[in-house]
Amino acid sequence: LFMKVLKTLLTGIFVILALLLLGGLFIDGNYSVERETTVNRPVGQVYNYILFLKNQDNFSVWAKMDPDMKKEFQGTDGTVGFISGWESTNQDVGKGEQEIVAIDPGKRIDYELRFKEPFESTDDAFISTTPLDNRSTLVTWGFKGEMAYPMNLMLFIMDMEEMLGSQLQEGLNNLKSILEKEE
Repeated sequence: LFMKVLKTLLTGIFVILALLLLGGLFIDGNYSVERETTVNRPVGQVYNYILFLKNQDNFSVWAKMDPDMKKEFQGTDGTVGFISGWESTNQDVGKGEQEIVAIDPGKRIDYELRFKEPFESTDDAFISTTPLDNRSTLVTWGFKGEMAYPMNLMLFIMDMEEMLGSQLQEGLNNLKSILEKEE
């Protein structure tokens, strides 16, 4: 009787696992998240601050998770090709690097994020500025990535829009606070 119950249980687990893996073949692993805020400062002042990747340490949620993380820099900050690398024992931060891959002066900075630990992934991010008037700027921070099969199954239980979105928004709120304090 025990063997029959065990065999039925194992067969059930196998069927559920097979269905999940099969279902994963049809799940789009791409995700894109954007958040924005209005900063009460002229676009030039806002852009000149966000242009420098090192300044993200002042407002990024991820940088604040481990203030003692090991940091390495390559190149000239604020230029295409500048790389900011990090390594942390905090699993929420991990190890990776971010590179400035494109700059549209006064408007947008594009990044490539290369995560190495706790998982490997290459994703894209950007920060853009749009003048609303002479004294205020709309800042948009976006993140785009892909979870390859079978990792895309995690999208069943992870709401990337909510998880990443809240972290991007918190970072933007920090940025707003920093820039609006400066005079």
